Amino acid sequence: MKLDRHARTCLTVSGRFFKRHPPLPSISSTAMSVEDTKQDLISESAPPYIVGDHVDNDVSHVQFRPPIVYTSPSAFFSSLWARWKSLWTPRFIFSMIAGQVVSLCITVTNVTTTELVDRNWSLPTTQTWFLYFSLFAVYTPYTIYQYGFKGWAKMVSRDGWKYFILACCDVEGNFLVVKAYNYTDLLSCMLLDAWAIPVCIFFCWIYMRTKYHWTQILGILVCVGGLGMLVSSDMLTDKNYPALNKGKGDAFMIIGATLYGFTNATEEFFVRRSPLYEVVGQLGMWGTLINGIQASALEHHDMTLASWNGATGGFLVAYTAAMFILYTTAPLLYRSASSPFYNISLLTSDFYGLLFGLFLFHYSPYWLYFPSFCVVVLGLVIYFWHATPEEQGKVDPQRPAYIQRRQEEQV
Repeated sequence: MKLDRHARTCLTVSGRFFKRHPPLPSISSTAMSVEDTKQDLISESAPPYIVGDHVDNDVSHVQFRPPIVYTSPSAFFSSLWARWKSLWTPRFIFSMIAGQVVSLCITVTNVTTTELVDRNWSLPTTQTWFLYFSLFAVYTPYTIYQYGFKGWAKMVSRDGWKYFILACCDVEGNFLVVKAYNYTDLLSCMLLDAWAIPVCIFFCWIYMRTKYHWTQILGILVCVGGLGMLVSSDMLTDKNYPALNKGKGDAFMIIGATLYGFTNATEEFFVRRSPLYEVVGQLGMWGTLINGIQASALEHHDMTLASWNGATGGFLVAYTAAMFILYTTAPLLYRSASSPFYNISLLTSDFYGLLFGLFLFHYSPYWLYFPSFCVVVLGLVIYFWHATPEEQGKVDPQRPAYIQRRQEEQV
């Protein structure tokens, strides 16, 4: 669909306040090693972490980056290597892989949509209905199994409104972005789509009071720089197309990207506190209803003109499968990293699109595509150079309290 503050004394994560360690003691000589400094960070003299009214004396689960030592060249390179090694935790590796999985899924959806349009099947709202229905069909029965039918119904009646808002914004975001491509040019679409990143950061701050280290902002800027290289390559190779109504298309793209950023941050906020099957199941249920009504209103005539055959059916299945994987992986990425990290990970999708184009459409790649991919990946690494995935927010998914109380009464 997510912060290391070593220089501060207080960090707000998920609306709860964690007391931080006092400033690190200064390094008086080159004899102090990086390992000694790391040991200072987790020494027994550090104060306990306070989460609301609960005191957590166990800080072993908290991850720290080794500090960079500037006292001598050898100490500097040793500490730099220690910092580099500290990045590659299982959680960070999973986040990097998951980010590229969702990026690859975006590429698959673009390719399959192109093939559907070429086969006289252009029903974007109907196309995404199959996605929401598949999410509903898979995750809602499992939610009912976990909560019981009455518990599920109570959850829908009490909390369904917030999932309705999430689904509505997701559906309309998809719709407006697709419409934007019909009116404005490719350059505007690529640049304005990145607007979802600052919007997502803003809503993460609204929900969880997340504070970002300057290296995370730098990582985002580096990723956007990689996007700029992609845009430049497309302009140099004359891949842009004329806009039918640039003002209208740009407005659609800005609104759609804003809704994207909002839904990513909101879904992260939900999945950090609720089971994934509840959140995704509700997104699928309400998305099926909203998308179905919109498709029947806007595309009922085009449905009779579209080509329904085995080829279009196969591409629909591939599109739905790719989107299903994306919508399942994204919440896991929100938990392991953050929704802003998810958004900047998607910037590599154009490179995967190039790979598909090489094999399927025999495109001639421009040389800027390859360094642009490396720049985006570098930005992803810089994003967590100082911060750690563990510090992006507390992950504590719980069933609704009223369902737990009911189960305890039955026991």
